[in-house]
Amino acid sequence: MTVTHGRPMTAEITDILVAHCGLDADAAARAPAASLEELGMDSLALLELSAVVADRWQVSIPEQAGQLSIPAVADLVTRRADPPGHTENGIVIDAPLALVWEVTNDVANWTELFTEYAVVDILHRDGHTVRFRLTMYPDENGTAWSWVSERTVDPVSRQVRAYRVETGPFEYMRIHWRYTEETGGTRMTWTQDFAMKPTAPVDNAAMTERINTNSVIQLTVIKDRVERIARQRAEQGSPAAGDESTEADDE
Repeated sequence: MTVTHGRPMTAEITDILVAHCGLDADAAARAPAASLEELGMDSLALLELSAVVADRWQVSIPEQAGQLSIPAVADLVTRRADPPGHTENGIVIDAPLALVWEVTNDVANWTELFTEYAVVDILHRDGHTVRFRLTMYPDENGTAWSWVSERTVDPVSRQVRAYRVETGPFEYMRIHWRYTEETGGTRMTWTQDFAMKPTAPVDNAAMTERINTNSVIQLTVIKDRVERIARQRAEQGSPAAGDESTEADDE
């Protein structure tokens, strides 16, 4: 349930309707699924509701709001007041771009690269696209989160785009990885755009904070592991990576 200042949004909307629009609170409590029109809210009441909501949350309510129930209005306000999530995190890895590209796009071996994934199941490959299931290690509650994603690599531009096929608590999750050469090695940048479902245990802002925190941790781990591989290959006199013949190029 979405809350604002510690209170459910439904309660906030109800209070506005009672204080500013003449809603009978008892009638609303007896018929929670009734539309605003059925609760006696006329066009002037809806205009007042719209004005208060716009002032408080900078959200506009459509003219058809009278056909919505109070919970539906609350859900509408929540969706429009909570901007979509967006994160961008990057790190410079002291290794050739070809090696960074090869190792980080070898999805089948992500359990050796990330610390959070327990299992990776490759479901389908088609050219540069791979569909796969990720299963995380159990969290503090013993839940092992799992979902299916699809990922397409572009070995020419050194970019990757992915999205969650099974969205779980997300309405959508889109991911963009970029790789660029610069002084000191290769910069890998992760961008994620998403929105949480109203039924999700956290909102967009909270998930943004979680992703930003976890991305820094995982990027640091990946940097250490890829740089170790680069040193090992240098000591063995092996090439850093095949520029156009890596497994990643076939995903």
